[in-house]
Amino acid sequence: MLVSLTVGKVDAGVTVLLTPDKRLIEFPSILLPPNIASGSIVDITVARNHGSESEADKKFAALQDQIYGAFGAGEPSVPVLRCRNATQTSVVLEWDPIELATADLISLSLYRNGQKAGNIPRPLHMHSTKISGLAVDTEYTFHLVLRTSAGTFSSKQVTVSTHKMTDLSGITITTGILPGPTRDALGTAVERIGAKIVDGVRIDTTHFVTTEGRGMAWEKAVEMNIPVVRPEWVEACEKQGRILGVTKFYLDAVRPGPGDDVNRSRSDSMAPPPPPQQQQQQKELPPNPPKGDDENAAATESKSKDTDSSDDGSVHDDDGSDSDSGDEKNEDKAKVNDSEPKMRREDKNGQKLTLRPGQGSGPWAGSEDSPQDKQPVPLTPGDGASFQDVAL
Repeated sequence: MLVSLTVGKVDAGVTVLLTPDKRLIEFPSILLPPNIASGSIVDITVARNHGSESEADKKFAALQDQIYGAFGAGEPSVPVLRCRNATQTSVVLEWDPIELATADLISLSLYRNGQKAGNIPRPLHMHSTKISGLAVDTEYTFHLVLRTSAGTFSSKQVTVSTHKMTDLSGITITTGILPGPTRDALGTAVERIGAKIVDGVRIDTTHFVTTEGRGMAWEKAVEMNIPVVRPEWVEACEKQGRILGVTKFYLDAVRPGPGDDVNRSRSDSMAPPPPPQQQQQQKELPPNPPKGDDENAAATESKSKDTDSSDDGSVHDDDGSDSDSGDEKNEDKAKVNDSEPKMRREDKNGQKLTLRPGQGSGPWAGSEDSPQDKQPVPLTPGDGASFQDVAL
């Protein structure tokens, strides 16, 4: 196609060309013949180059195939989840290494019974996890969800049931330092109860059995909070036919011997005697009176009141005459008795006895006018007095 154009304005970079219908076309000056000026007429031939176009298409397609082969040929793989070990209260899950191809990782999450349990830390390096605190003899479902820049991929659900208390197959033991006979006996007992012994401390190790708290394996077990027990724990589980607690079988737990009760009684009998002062105090304490002495003491006290004291408070002689000295004392004391508060008590027979504050017990206990110059005679347990009537 031939086109004739008139040169308009010529610049160093762009030249303005005019079409016959007065349209302006900006054209690169470098593509025009040299020595042209305004008003010059140039002929431009325009044609489609099919060969060059086909060659360019081939090059572009080859570049696309190269990009797809480098970045789009592979895609992340679906996680494959499985159960590694189960006990009465825990489950150990593991999965194949995550394949991301050319995608970027966003997160790897674990779901339990359809609900998110948490994200797996460092999913490109960790391929197992342990879930604790589960219920005994209960069924659970688990699955993984992988989120990447290329999409979201979910694993198949895995159904796991925790063991019963009588099922000992989930026990996984790692042994530490043990004597030869003890190690052999432990291996036989583990085989009988259906448990297993593994080499090294792993994530599915449930118990670390040893007789000495030292060694790299022991340090790793302590670091991972794995119970460190003695071989007697396995024997006790086999004897009881069920899994037992490990509190009494810890390596550093105090082990009671069979003769502890005998030794304790011997130590009590061999204890040193109390000091002389304490022995003297024990001797001064009165013995416990026999049963029924309270009634005898009350009867004796009531009888002494009737015979030795009259209703008006005066003391009578044996011949029935009142003594002059007794009348004077009684008149003086009557005034004092009116101002002093009286205390009453009842004995077991229901009789009310009047006592002054601070007045002791004895044959004068029931009398308000007991002589000041006469000391009351204390009753002893042999006289029928109760423990409360004994003067200390």
